[in-house]
Amino acid sequence: MIEMPVEISPVQEMEREWAAELMAGSDPWIILGRGLDACRLRCNDPELHLFVARRGGESCGFILIHPHGVAGSPYVASVAVAENHRNQGIGTRLLDFAEELFKGRSRYIFLCVSSFNVRARTLYERLGYSVVGELKDYVIDGASEILMQKRLLHD
Repeated sequence: MIEMPVEISPVQEMEREWAAELMAGSDPWIILGRGLDACRLRCNDPELHLFVARRGGESCGFILIHPHGVAGSPYVASVAVAENHRNQGIGTRLLDFAEELFKGRSRYIFLCVSSFNVRARTLYERLGYSVVGELKDYVIDGASEILMQKRLLHD
């Protein structure tokens, strides 16, 4: 079977609700207690840039980026892939897209991963992100948010 390519572009207005529902209905946001209203606020925040991955015209994942979120460097606020599209490289494609977007404009890109989200942290480390700090009990007691960075290579 030939897989259709993944295309990533800015969100279409009708997809904002889809992204908020995906976010609110999956971990780590469930564990962190982020309900649908909070996720809607994030997906509609004018300071954040929302991009959607589509395969065959179907929305399958998204990445939410604050272009100046950490000391003026881009910050990946959220990345999510719909359950039926996981383990197909879409998360990697979304992160590659974000890195490419800021390459030549920023030295680093940052993200946080919850200490209990081992799968995501493994992905980030595989893609070259490294730990720069730990925010203990930051969102919920008993869990840390791990701040990670990746150096963006300039051409």
